[in-house]
Amino acid sequence: MTTTPASPGTPAGGSWEELVTVALLGTERRTLPGQRPGQQAPVALLDAAAVETVRRRAGVRPARAAARPEPAAPDGRTPLPPAAARRLSTLLADRPGTGGGGRRGAAPDLVELLPQWLALANARGFAAPPQALPALLDAARGRTDLRPAALAFAGPRALWLAGLNPEWRFALRSSPGGATTPPEKAEDVQRLWQEGLFAERVALLAAVRAKDPAAGRALLVATWATERAEDRLMFLDSLRSGLCAEDEAFLEGALADRSRNVRATAAELLSALPGSALAARMADRAASCVALDHTRETSAITVEAPHECDAAMERDGVVPKPPARRGERSWWLGQLVEAAPLRTWVDRLGGRSPEEVVALPVADGWQGELHAAWCRAAVRQRDPAWSRALLGPPSAPEAGGPGAVSLAERAKLLATLSPGERADWVAGFIGTHGLSEAFQLLGVCAVPWAGSLGRAVVDALDIARDAGSFPWSFSGVMGLAERCLDPAEAARLEGLTSVPDESEHAAPGSGDYWAEAFQRLVTTLRLRATMSTELTAP
Repeated sequence: MTTTPASPGTPAGGSWEELVTVALLGTERRTLPGQRPGQQAPVALLDAAAVETVRRRAGVRPARAAARPEPAAPDGRTPLPPAAARRLSTLLADRPGTGGGGRRGAAPDLVELLPQWLALANARGFAAPPQALPALLDAARGRTDLRPAALAFAGPRALWLAGLNPEWRFALRSSPGGATTPPEKAEDVQRLWQEGLFAERVALLAAVRAKDPAAGRALLVATWATERAEDRLMFLDSLRSGLCAEDEAFLEGALADRSRNVRATAAELLSALPGSALAARMADRAASCVALDHTRETSAITVEAPHECDAAMERDGVVPKPPARRGERSWWLGQLVEAAPLRTWVDRLGGRSPEEVVALPVADGWQGELHAAWCRAAVRQRDPAWSRALLGPPSAPEAGGPGAVSLAERAKLLATLSPGERADWVAGFIGTHGLSEAFQLLGVCAVPWAGSLGRAVVDALDIARDAGSFPWSFSGVMGLAERCLDPAEAARLEGLTSVPDESEHAAPGSGDYWAEAFQRLVTTLRLRATMSTELTAP
């Protein structure tokens, strides 16, 4: 068999895509460039595929001969313990979607354990093994939810490798999270800010901002006028961390930005500063629309929504055009109330506490609009007292609370509470209403779940199991439990792994499914405990 030389930078047998095409069609119908059909064609195809596989796994695409690349920056973090490195290889070797979409069985889902493993490794300051970086970057390329933790774990070598392989270029567009401290010298900070890749600049701004908010703001001011609109938006968003009164002058200037999105973000940040001039302007506007009516037998709130959205309101972030099927006046009112400091209402409505304010009746059908705006304000201003008042007790009918009208809003309000209070509220919700609506609320609880919450979830699952409910209806909660339950709960769950007696009303075969699900839960919790032990430096 005779062959012609491959072009420089191309594998001898052609590109990987061409190799796959030939393999699918068969060498009798198609051969690689420079090869003839015949008995040796399949052998040549396999040889070329073997060579290309080695090249792909090496982490660098074959290319024309060039100067050797500069070595990657050193990673000074602690190397992984050997057992943890082996565990990482196992987790990275697993691929989503290999279960066929049917019954999951009792084996742990390794794909879902990788994010937790990365979080533990990052929290304990370990560095990624160099040989694992290609597989780690491939995993992050396929799963955007993995990228922040994976790039932080990969460290400075992630950017170095991304510059060598086009498939990993996403790392150059993302904040790698690897640099937790800015350079020591001021001139190095300035050079990186002026010349660095976008991801490096985002990471630098976050690092400088965490150490010295004023210095971070100064970096941004120096180049603000020359940044692209989409970059200005990303940089502005980084000011959420460490937002303080000293940022007000810069944000006030951003209210006149050419980009509508930049203006809206600046207005949102200013409204999160209760002492800002914008917050005061919004408070005046909102207070002129909401008052206490003393003419009734019982005090009530009256609302007179704005009749127009003037230029000053637009500059302060009020969007004039409402969404479809939404009235203009109610749309403007909601934005004003959302941006006004919540203390406005304590002063405006007779010195009442947040609980007393939200308990007041609201005239003329404005209660839903007003309370929904207070919910958004409590989330924006991270005010636990107002969140607590708007949530109401978890045992309330349908747990709707005075202000929260959807599970999504309740989840956002819960996120402003302390982790312990959040867990106790959700545990109370589950104890009263069961698990059918709890999935979204469980997602905002700290991991591992507190004891009260873990017990509430397990008890509710046990009740559903004894009632013969469809086990697949609780697969989402069971999956969360595998990732979020305290591993110490494994021993307590052991008694639930046996097949229960099925009642006459039980779904056929549900007992086997429940036993299998609890076996998987126990096995996963024990594996998580082992992973944590392996990620302990000797």
